[in-house]
Amino acid sequence: MSKEKPNFMVEVLRGTSQVFFMENALTGVLFFVAMAYASFASGVWATTIGAAIGVVVATLTARLLGFSEESIWSGLYGFNGVLVGAALPTFIAPSPQLWVYLVVGAAVSTVFTAAFSATLTARWDIPGSTGPFVLTGWLMVAGAYSFGGLRVIGDAPALPSDYVQGLSPVPAPVELIEIFFRNIGQVYLLGSWVSGVIILAGIFIASIRAGVAAVAGSVIAMVVSIAMGANPGPVSQGLYGFSPVLTAMAVGVVFLSPSPKVVVYALLATVMTVFVQGALDVIVAPAGIPSFTAPYVLTMYLFMAPKKHLLPQPHVPVADHFLMIGSKKVEVVQTSARPAA
Repeated sequence: MSKEKPNFMVEVLRGTSQVFFMENALTGVLFFVAMAYASFASGVWATTIGAAIGVVVATLTARLLGFSEESIWSGLYGFNGVLVGAALPTFIAPSPQLWVYLVVGAAVSTVFTAAFSATLTARWDIPGSTGPFVLTGWLMVAGAYSFGGLRVIGDAPALPSDYVQGLSPVPAPVELIEIFFRNIGQVYLLGSWVSGVIILAGIFIASIRAGVAAVAGSVIAMVVSIAMGANPGPVSQGLYGFSPVLTAMAVGVVFLSPSPKVVVYALLATVMTVFVQGALDVIVAPAGIPSFTAPYVLTMYLFMAPKKHLLPQPHVPVADHFLMIGSKKVEVVQTSARPAA
């Protein structure tokens, strides 16, 4: 049975919430509140404005190109666009050219989302997730170095030689709490721990199970990164935690049916994501581009590939499928499952 068509604002807010795999307009509102708070605290509004433009452009592009309506209604063509919109003003200084660049990037992220669905998902049944955002973000930030109207800002990740290696001192309890919430907020490139609190509340509103997975992912990331002696600066900023949070949610409750076996599998994937984060930070730093959510994407893809015995629940744009019944072409729509509250 087809879903009732939502209005455009609901589609946009669902697209915002789908960054954390949720299809919930209220959750999307809270995510924008989190972004707005971070902008208010820093006095820089470009990221919040960019996110709003990104999700609107991405959703409109999907409509103009005639992609699956149910996927658009669910917000599955918006979440990569909102991330592109938040990321480009974070790493490229505001200018008239930036906003043109951002609109193009958000529109392209929708095309890339469809391309991932038609290849990676269709062939191997692996969800594209934020892969289109990572690819679009890398190309756009790297490309910005070529254009005089765009100026790349922000620090590249610190290489291991930039600090004394060894076991990092355990932060004070108050700082640990702030790191815990920054791990969640940094998925939206937000360094405010208060924003992380708001985002986590939005996740719990949509799904208690997904909220628990996000909490677990943040705690695991803190423990592993501190115990392994990761650079204390990025750890404190939440930069070792945001990809593990997504991995814990994706592998633990979204793409696979929860079970004791899946819990262990998700734990392994989450720990591995911390190590992949460190590796990719080193790999991309010389290129002057951020890793974005690539550690999550790479780990999730590899852990989803052997999933045939783990009952997958795909969270992907829904492809249009047609059957010929006599001379009549009948559309068959495959829906996308999400965690229940």
